[in-house]
Amino acid sequence: MTKSDSPTLREIASTFRFAGWFSFWFQLVLAIISAVILLFASVSVRNPGGNNPGTGVGVVLTICGIAILGFNMFWSLAKYVVIGRRLNGEPAARPKKAEAIQTIRIGLTASLIGSFLALLGTQAIVGLLATKALGQGVGGFINVDPARFIQPIDIFVVQASANVILAQFVAISTSLWLLNKMSKQ
Repeated sequence: MTKSDSPTLREIASTFRFAGWFSFWFQLVLAIISAVILLFASVSVRNPGGNNPGTGVGVVLTICGIAILGFNMFWSLAKYVVIGRRLNGEPAARPKKAEAIQTIRIGLTASLIGSFLALLGTQAIVGLLATKALGQGVGGFINVDPARFIQPIDIFVVQASANVILAQFVAISTSLWLLNKMSKQ
């Protein structure tokens, strides 16, 4: 390593560590909030026979998105932060540029898959809510079955899915930022 590339290497190492920690904490907070909302929705008292969007395929897809967030959080700590530390370490232990880029690509791919699943989940949940809304009638006067009304918890389920999408977006942005930093080196 020459003195001229030392500041660049330190900057990239610092970027990897910062990106890994930022991504990890941001995703963790939103994953916990989403999981708590979905848990609350699943155990909340519902009207018997109600068409609850919280029990459909949308929630399953959102839960899959949360599971991929778990992988992304692991990836942020076990790969991005570790690469940042290795870049500041002994020259023999430093990862090759191709290895670092491959690690970023895997994280990016996982984030895109998680985002896609969460988007599908959100669309399914919103579709079920739209069906409920259309079935309510004007001001609820046509429908007399309270199980067919949109419940407040239904909106929280949509919020949980949107949180997963936001967390995946942060993971995607982090990966793209790291790729950008690596391509400039």
